[in-house]
Amino acid sequence: MAKVCWPYFDPEYENFSNRMNPPRVSMDNASCHDCTLIKVDSVNKPGILLEVVQILTDLDFIITKAYISSDGGWFMDVFHVTDQQGKKITDSKTIDFIEKALGPKSQSTEGVKNWPSKRVGVHSVGDHTAIELIGRDRPGLLSEISAVLANLHFNVFAAEVWTHNRRIACVLYVNDATNQAVDEANRLSLMEEQLNNILRGCDGEKVARTSFSMGSTHMDRRLHQMLFADRDYESYAVAREVDSPPSLRPKITIERCEEKGYSVVSVKCKDRAKLMFDIVCTLTDMQYVVFHATVSSDGPYALQEYFIRHMDGCTLDTQGEKERVIQCIEAAIRRRVSELSTCIAAMVRQIHVATQIVSDHHIL
Repeated sequence: MAKVCWPYFDPEYENFSNRMNPPRVSMDNASCHDCTLIKVDSVNKPGILLEVVQILTDLDFIITKAYISSDGGWFMDVFHVTDQQGKKITDSKTIDFIEKALGPKSQSTEGVKNWPSKRVGVHSVGDHTAIELIGRDRPGLLSEISAVLANLHFNVFAAEVWTHNRRIACVLYVNDATNQAVDEANRLSLMEEQLNNILRGCDGEKVARTSFSMGSTHMDRRLHQMLFADRDYESYAVAREVDSPPSLRPKITIERCEEKGYSVVSVKCKDRAKLMFDIVCTLTDMQYVVFHATVSSDGPYALQEYFIRHMDGCTLDTQGEKERVIQCIEAAIRRRVSELSTCIAAMVRQIHVATQIVSDHHIL
């Protein structure tokens, strides 16, 4: 791989730069007649692009265009966004939240942390235990998970399930009858044993696991990480040749920009909500840094281009490296649009209702 040398960067410089040049956020409703421009300027830092895109995505904004630049020590980006109805962002509370969430950290207030919407994450919902499940998907699996949690008197107040390439990844946020996180080793051990038995099923499935976390995480990003670690993209590379006609597959290419020493990842696919988040999330978790990017919508299709290097300064030069990135991005695009999403959403609601009924009965 071609390697680009990086100059020494004193860690204390970032703190000094943040104090001297705090992030600037502006909401512009005058420049464009059909969208709101959100401009963010700040000192560059690892993961800042994903942080910004994650906030905008959690607010259910539609990103119609975006221009990203972070060469050197400064990060500058412009997002053209609308709400779900295609209108400008004019609500004063939403604008205030964005300015505080993306602005200087000193501006962060309890109002930001307690934003009354699950869309900005489950971080502020309260004490909880996060249950992560991954294994082979099969009919009736979620019903069996629901029965286990209900019988053990766990209340599910948030959940998300993704299926891709016959694999299932699930994050459940649960607490007990007193709305507290469950930290009793015996109860957690019993739950883990029973859920693992369900995930393994009757066919001896071994690549399945249940894990717990007392903290909080961004749900969608965690699901991407779980399926990526499960290497769902590998077998999908073979299955896609049969399951998807070429006209419906994302068109992803990787070329080299000789002048600046970047690898250029180009993506053309059917446009949808959260597409930019899914791609940026995947590149970030694969340890790639986005230096420049352009995003636009052309009718029903999205065109996205990312100028990247690996965190160690290397570009993608071998065919194997390029193919792996292409497979991972394509898998990330397909995970969220599973044809079973409607059915799964209904099943998640059943899990919540069933566990809530048992929990209420337990209290009585």
